[in-house]
This record gives sequence, structure tokens and C-alpha cells, in this order.
Amino acid sequence: MDIQYLLWLQELRNATGGIFNEFFNALSKIAVDVLPFLPFFIFWCVDKKWGYRYLVTFGLGNMANGIIKLTACAYRPWIRSDLIEPAGDSKVAATGYSFPSGHTTEATSVYGTTIAWQYKKRKWLAVLCGVLLALTGFSRNFLGVHTPQDVIVGFSATLIIILIVGFVQPKIDGDDRKLDILSIAGVLGVIATIIYILVKPYPMDYVDGVLLVDPNKMMNDTFKACGAFTGLLAGSFVERHFIRYEIPTGAKNLPILGFVGFMIVFSWKEYLAPATLVQAFGGHWGHFIARFIMWFFVVALWPLVIKKFADRK
Repeated sequence: MDIQYLLWLQELRNATGGIFNEFFNALSKIAVDVLPFLPFFIFWCVDKKWGYRYLVTFGLGNMANGIIKLTACAYRPWIRSDLIEPAGDSKVAATGYSFPSGHTTEATSVYGTTIAWQYKKRKWLAVLCGVLLALTGFSRNFLGVHTPQDVIVGFSATLIIILIVGFVQPKIDGDDRKLDILSIAGVLGVIATIIYILVKPYPMDYVDGVLLVDPNKMMNDTFKACGAFTGLLAGSFVERHFIRYEIPTGAKNLPILGFVGFMIVFSWKEYLAPATLVQAFGGHWGHFIARFIMWFFVVALWPLVIKKFADRK
């Protein structure tokens, strides 16, 4: 049934001459290229508590996605059926395991948390995020890179995390002892995740002597998620116990400081880290260290810079 649905969408793409391809491709790219930076800016410049909520949800969502992905080891639709021809360069860009959808996971983390934050304050924004979330999930089907179940599970698993974080945060907010205990539990969870993905067996299917999916490459995204979440936990500990960051509301240069922080993080993620740490330490630990540094910078180091240089006058 899932393949038949994708074939129907494929016929629709072909019948319309692919005029919607770029639109849905853009929605997908926003989910993974733009949205991940929004929680950083919110944490620095808008609302610290909600910034933490975004970061925790995003970090846990990506870790959960990696665990499920590397457990199910489900192949992409075009591997399951020769009739599936994804749009554009998707066969190159969307490689590896299919279930659940990483784009949907990241979109749900940010759009879903925004809905939880704004549905009482700015209903129009919550509705807009709901529409964008639905379109992003649909885009993964329309482009032929994910099945409906990939999208549904990516959305559902992240929604559960949003609800859990929303339930737990008010109960532990301001209690450093409970937060430290949860941080230790989080580190243990990261260690368990890394051990699990390294020791579990993976399918090693070959076609014409070529391995369909290399599990070593597929682990990279989960190492990124583990590194980011560990950086968040370490940065949170430092921030809560030593920096005690408060957003300098009203500081005229706060938007500039936020933009500079974004440019530093963007440059590190896209250019500097791949050319340095990933080259030096390889795909697994290079990505882990790079994302650890990036998220520690976001939560601890850049707030210290803002605290020092914000113009409160």
C-alpha cells in the first residue's frame, strides 16, 4: 500500500511536469538547513526557558530518530521497488535508511514546539507552523524519498518527546539538583546509545557487488545527535552553575550579537568542523566532537559573550 501511494504521487509529479518539486524540496531543506538554528537564537535573545525546551526536544528527537533508524534498518522506497523514481537528486541526497523520516523529526521538533509555545499567544503563528509541518511531512512522500509510515513515526515519536518535555520542565525548573541528576542520566543514555549502535548487527545486502547501505556511514547522524545532546548537557551544567545567563532584554546590540553567534555556529557546522575535526577523527568521533563543541558554545560560551558585551543602556 505504501509503495502504491508513492507511485500515485509519482504519477502526479509527472503529470504536472514537476512544477511543485522545487517548492516541496525547499520545504524539506528548510527543515534541516534553517530550522535547527532557530532554537539557538530563541535561547540567546527571546526566551531562555523556551530556548532550553527547544534544545532538549531537538536533541532527544534526533537521538531517538537515530536509534529507531539503526534498529529498523529499513531501505529507501526505490530500493524496495524499481518502479519508484524520486524527484531530482534525491537518490544522492537522501541516502541510507528510511524509517523514520529525519526531516519530519526535525520539523516536528521546531514547528511542534512553536505551536506549544504560541497557540495561546499568537494563534496565527501556531496555525502557520501546523501547516508548514504538515506540508514538510507530505513533501517527503511527494518527492518519493519516504513512505507514509516513515513520516508518521517521525512525527509521532517527536510529538511524544514534546509532550514529555513539556510535562517535566515545569516540575524541575530551577531545581539544580534534579537537573543535574537528569543530566547524568542523559550522559548515560548517550553512552548506551553509542554502545548499542556500534555492537548491533546490520543487514549487509549487496547488488552487483555493491553494498546497498553502509551502516558505518549511517551511524554518523546518530553520532552527531549524541555529540550535540552531550554538548547541551555539559553546557547547561556550566550555564546553570556558573554563568546564570539572563537575556539582556532591551540591549540595542542584542540582535547583532545573536546574528554573530548564528554566523559562527553556521560556519562551524557547514565548513570549519568538516574540514578539521571530521577530517582528523573520522565520521563517527569527528562528528561527535564537532557537535559537542557547537552545542556547548551555544548554551555556555556565547551566552557568556552576550552577558559581557550586551549594551544595557
